[in-house]
Amino acid sequence: MSEHETEPVVETTSDVENAETIELTELDRYECRSCGYVYEPEKGDDKRDIPPGKPFEELPLTWRCPVCGAKKVAFVNIGPAGTASGFKENLGFGLGVNSLTPTQKNLLIFGGLAIAFLFFMSLYGLQ
Repeated sequence: MSEHETEPVVETTSDVENAETIELTELDRYECRSCGYVYEPEKGDDKRDIPPGKPFEELPLTWRCPVCGAKKVAFVNIGPAGTASGFKENLGFGLGVNSLTPTQKNLLIFGGLAIAFLFFMSLYGLQ
């Protein structure tokens, strides 16, 4: 090599750094409008040999809902798991209940029903 020639600088990034960034992004779930089946990328689809971690956008066009057989266009994006359901502009209303996740809403509803049932049953103890 002459004095004026320089060696090319090759920048390398660690595969570990790239893997961490991929794992941190949560993939959106998609719900079938016909039957309510939810495609979760973390689980994949065992019936159609779709491996876990495959985003909905990368599913083949011939993929169908494993429950009702609806086409891929019948699915709607419902966001990542654990997020509050509903429109983002409506999450601030409803005494804070609208910002609860579906699991929290189920606990609130069925917990309230269980307490109401216990109160009702306690009325039999009165004489």
